[in-house]
Amino acid sequence: MATQSDTNSRAGRWRPFVWTGLIAVLATPLIAMQFTSEVDWDAFDFVFAALLLGAIGIAFEISARMTSSPPAKLALMGLVVGLVLVVWAEAAVGIF
Repeated sequence: MATQSDTNSRAGRWRPFVWTGLIAVLATPLIAMQFTSEVDWDAFDFVFAALLLGAIGIAFEISARMTSSPPAKLALMGLVVGLVLVVWAEAAVGIF
């Protein structure tokens, strides 16, 4: 049986990759804006995206500490990512 410190060390191993990936996703529109006029984000867009992506990162941190089974972690993270995508789509085009 995995101890709490084992679970935290496994989560800690993935932590830099998760946060770096989220920062890369946030930086993508900023980089795209340098090359094309098709991407036109303002400060509000970046703050909104940072909040949503931060929610994913925080959910990763919480799920890594709350659950010990990988399927439960995947299910929880899938739920969070799905909710964030729905919120993002609603903000972008108003699906509801």
